[in-house]
Amino acid sequence: MEWEVVIGLETHTQLKTNTKIFSGASIKYGAEPNTQACEVSIALPGVLPVLNKEAVQCAIKFGLAINAHIAPRSVFARKNYFYPDLPKGYQISQFELPVVGKGAVTMQVPAVGKNAAYEKVVNITRAHLEEDAGKSVHGAVEGMSGIDLNRAGTPLLEIVTEPDMRSAAEAVAYAKKLHELVQWIGICDGNMQEGSFRCDVNVSVRPKGTEKLGTRREIKNLNSFKFMTQAIEYETRWQIETLEDGGTIQQATVLFNPDTGETKAMRSKEEANDYRYFPDPDLLPLVISEADKDAVRAKMPELPEAMKARFEAQYALSSYDANALTTSRDLANYFVATVDAGADAKQAANWIMGALTAKLNETGIDISKSNISSLALASLLKRLQDGTLANNGAKVAFEEMWTSLSASAISTVTITASLSFIDEIIAAKGLKQESDSGAIEAIIDEVLAANAAMVEEFKAGKEKAFNALVGQAMKASKGKANPAQVNDILKKKLS
Repeated sequence: MEWEVVIGLETHTQLKTNTKIFSGASIKYGAEPNTQACEVSIALPGVLPVLNKEAVQCAIKFGLAINAHIAPRSVFARKNYFYPDLPKGYQISQFELPVVGKGAVTMQVPAVGKNAAYEKVVNITRAHLEEDAGKSVHGAVEGMSGIDLNRAGTPLLEIVTEPDMRSAAEAVAYAKKLHELVQWIGICDGNMQEGSFRCDVNVSVRPKGTEKLGTRREIKNLNSFKFMTQAIEYETRWQIETLEDGGTIQQATVLFNPDTGETKAMRSKEEANDYRYFPDPDLLPLVISEADKDAVRAKMPELPEAMKARFEAQYALSSYDANALTTSRDLANYFVATVDAGADAKQAANWIMGALTAKLNETGIDISKSNISSLALASLLKRLQDGTLANNGAKVAFEEMWTSLSASAISTVTITASLSFIDEIIAAKGLKQESDSGAIEAIIDEVLAANAAMVEEFKAGKEKAFNALVGQAMKASKGKANPAQVNDILKKKLS
């Protein structure tokens, strides 16, 4: 029997606010345990929650970004359950009337094996505001567990999809696209290691061609795309093997163990009625007017899809280049700043996606903190464009710039100062390209004299011999000869 996996995601996105969703307590990461637990967090008698307006604006931003329905009236509810890290005995969330309704996210699923890349639309069911719980800390004191309530009350936007995904590759592509989007619009810092972006993945299997959904199991709190792939693939195999062996799947919440690569049931999966949702009597309904949406819309950045289309039209970039440059807002801004400083758009795209990205990945530095500023890169590319540098020399200069600029306080606030700095490197390293036609002609004469056999091969119709002669000329010039001039002069000599 051929099986089909069905996947839906619930993503807890920590909103980029300064304070908690229902109090003025800080949400700064890394504070000593319980130093950010306020009266609301620990549920002292008589305290009342007050909704954080900034969290609401974040939710509106997300709704606008995915073309979703934004509810003019939404309601906060109490989700009742008992756990040590939840002093109130309930979590304030939204249930029947969420702030964001149906929308969609479009992403590219990369090629896997023999399968080509393709576009996929994932439908968003809802996105609702809620508060985070605290956390249990095990082993800080031997043989004991503790409770840290610093996270309690941290604002979250839980984003829920339809069960639209059919592979781990699609689920990860969606999660990555969502991760990029919430950072792009500035509502989340996207730090998965700190728990700012956590995914719960619902997985079920069914015979291919059938419509009825199988019994799902929810894999909780995946904070790595790598672990998400491993967890989905293991869970899919486990469910198929269980069914083929005559077993049944029980609805459950499971955890993924990255050390073993396996999922393990934690508890039976609760249904909505287990939580006894009811409207929170301490909070009024959330009312969002058209004016509220317009105010947020006016401050929205250009969205990735719109920017991608503009890059193709304005800079004549390929769809591939434009897509790669709009994977993050910082990367897109860096590209625009490089072009605005005078660099050729295609050349800037190539260097940013090539040498610069490789160096950033190698050193673990974000482009917003790159040693080489957009102005410095533009200056380097200007010297490449005007013939001062050849490609090999530019690569050497790039490496020297990376080291020098990271260890110095040289200012590149003007193009003149930046060009002057590049010229100093070129002079110090002897990188200037040889463009004197007389000098290049002398080198070519020596090469032709020393490689008579290659010359005869070329005259006999072997085009590869020409490339070999170019290579010899470049080698003789130690890579400094202008390649275009080498080609032109050599063609004239051989004609």
